[in-house]
Amino acid sequence: MTVEKKRWFQIAFQLKGSVISAIYKRVIVCGLFGVLVSILYYFNLSVSQPILGSVIPSIVLGLLLVFRTNTAYERFWEGRKCWGAIVNTVRNLARQIWVSIDEISAEDREGKIATLHLLVAFAVATKLHLRGELVTDELEGLIPNSKYRKLKNMNNPPLEVAFWIGDYLQRQYNHNCLNSYQLTAMQELLNNLVDNLGACERILKTPIPLAYAIHLKQLLLLYCCLLPFQVVESLGWWTGLIVALISFTLFGIEAIGLEIENPFGYDANDLPLDAICNTMKRNIDDLISLSPSVELYN
Repeated sequence: MTVEKKRWFQIAFQLKGSVISAIYKRVIVCGLFGVLVSILYYFNLSVSQPILGSVIPSIVLGLLLVFRTNTAYERFWEGRKCWGAIVNTVRNLARQIWVSIDEISAEDREGKIATLHLLVAFAVATKLHLRGELVTDELEGLIPNSKYRKLKNMNNPPLEVAFWIGDYLQRQYNHNCLNSYQLTAMQELLNNLVDNLGACERILKTPIPLAYAIHLKQLLLLYCCLLPFQVVESLGWWTGLIVALISFTLFGIEAIGLEIENPFGYDANDLPLDAICNTMKRNIDDLISLSPSVELYN
C-alpha cells in the first residue's frame, strides 16, 4: 500500500504543495460577489438570469481547462524524462570512464576522479542554468578553482563543463588510454547529455502562448461572474458558498497548470532537482570508492 493511500485524509487537507494559497483571494471575491447577488435577489431585484448559462457552456470551459492542464503536464513529464536521461547517462559515462580508461601514470587516477566530478558539475550547472541562477558555491567543490572562476563568466555553464569532459576524453585517446571504439561510445553519451540540456532549454523557453493564457483567464472570470445570476433563483442564500466552491475548482485547475508548466523551479510541485543532483553525487562517490582493476580478481 502506498503512502498516499495510507494518509488519504492527511493529504486531502494538506496545504503545503496545494494551490490554495495562489487562488484563495479570487475564490473569496467570487463568493462575496455571489453573496451580493443573493442580497439583491432577496430585495426582489431582477438579478436572476438563468439564460446566462448559455453564454459560456461548461463543456467549452472544461475542455479549455483540460487542454491547459494536459499541455502543462506534458511539459512537466518531458522535463522529468530529460532529467532521468541525464541521470542514466551520467552513470553510464562515469562507469565507462572509471573502468575503461587506462591508468598509466600516477596522475591518471586523479584525472579520472576530477572528470567524474565534472559529470556531477554538469548536472548542477544545468540545474542552475534552468533556474536562471548564477554559478554558486555548490559547484566550487566539484571543479578546480581555475575552472570555477572561468565558469562564472560563461553564458551557458553546462555547455562549458561538457566541453571540458569531451576535451579530457580526446586527450586520453591521444595518449593511447582509450581506443577509438571506446572514445566514440563515450562521446555519444556526452552528446546525449548535451541533447537533454537542449531539450530542457526548449521546455523553459517555449511558454504557453500568451494569447491562450489571456483568453482562458478572461473566460474563467466571465464564467464566475455570470454564475451567481444563473443559480441565485434556485440556491438563494447558498449562492455565495456554491459559487466559491465552483470557482475554487476552476481556478485550482488553472493554477495547477500554471505551476507545473515550468518544472525546473522551486515550487512544491516542481521537479526535485536538488535531490536528483545529490543522488548523482552519491552515485559517483560510490563508484570512485571501487577499484575495478583489483576487484576483477577477488
